[in-house]
Amino acid sequence: MLPRGVLPVSGAPLTDVAPTDTPPRRWTLHGLNSGAIFRATCYGVRWLPRRLSYGIGHVAASLVARFSPATTAAIADNLQPMFPDDSARQLRRRAVETFRSYTRDAVDFLRAIEDPDVGGAFEFSDETRRRAVALHAGGRGALLVTGHFGNWEAGGILMARALKLPLTVVVMREADETVNRIRNDIRSRIGIETIEVRQSLDTPLKIRAALARNQFVAMLVDRHMGRDRVPVTLFGRQAWFLRTPFLMSALTGAPIAVSCVERSGPGRFHAWMSTPIVPAERASRDEWIARAAQQIADEIATRVRARPECWYHFYRYWDAQRDDYRGLE
Repeated sequence: MLPRGVLPVSGAPLTDVAPTDTPPRRWTLHGLNSGAIFRATCYGVRWLPRRLSYGIGHVAASLVARFSPATTAAIADNLQPMFPDDSARQLRRRAVETFRSYTRDAVDFLRAIEDPDVGGAFEFSDETRRRAVALHAGGRGALLVTGHFGNWEAGGILMARALKLPLTVVVMREADETVNRIRNDIRSRIGIETIEVRQSLDTPLKIRAALARNQFVAMLVDRHMGRDRVPVTLFGRQAWFLRTPFLMSALTGAPIAVSCVERSGPGRFHAWMSTPIVPAERASRDEWIARAAQQIADEIATRVRARPECWYHFYRYWDAQRDDYRGLE
């Protein structure tokens, strides 16, 4: 669902926000996300039996892992903080399983699009349903955030088709234009609005407008972009999360919550939503943003630790946390 081109949002009013440079890392460039492969996957999954689609995806993931050693090594490095005692070979095996998990999630999502009874594919607690309904009833809109974890695209199907709740997603353009077009077309068919982040003041204004219409606004937060960042501790290391969703929550009063969708079996999904965080009236804006960001980071880390193969970063995540943006401050 997310990141590339870009917009920083500082602590200043929205009218004072200035665009930033293009991030140095092309996050979605990996062997499973080229236009030709993605188009063929969309077509094949529609017509092939699910088991055969899984089998093809399994083989493709293994080939990508073998012939893209730099990407495989990057995933292994990303997982190392969670498995400090693993050998290089064990980490590589985990990286290969990440590729395979990614293909299974892609198959499940693409098949769910065509399923008229897709609502029955989602499992979630009464508490999660009540939280979602209560957020919409609150009338301020809500920000749903997660990391690049699990099947976040399937979360859109859950919101739009199963729960019948209005959803807008904030995304970065894909590196491949074919992939970008297909993903946007899919969201439109599902009934999801898309806000593409660009180098302008437009994006925060659109987010604010969506919240004013009592929409749920979904964003992935575990990749920062230039000055649009807030420090957190993740798996015992310093990392940067996007500051924008926390700032928008503070400015509008819209609650913010973690929402995750994880594969629970062939064509089955488990959805979960955390207790919403409401902007604190008495705390300073920066203090509240820092506290809320860390709380969200802790929630995401808990989910990732339980299913590390579902954390999808195909570049060296920890190296990116050290990217030097001091000249932009």
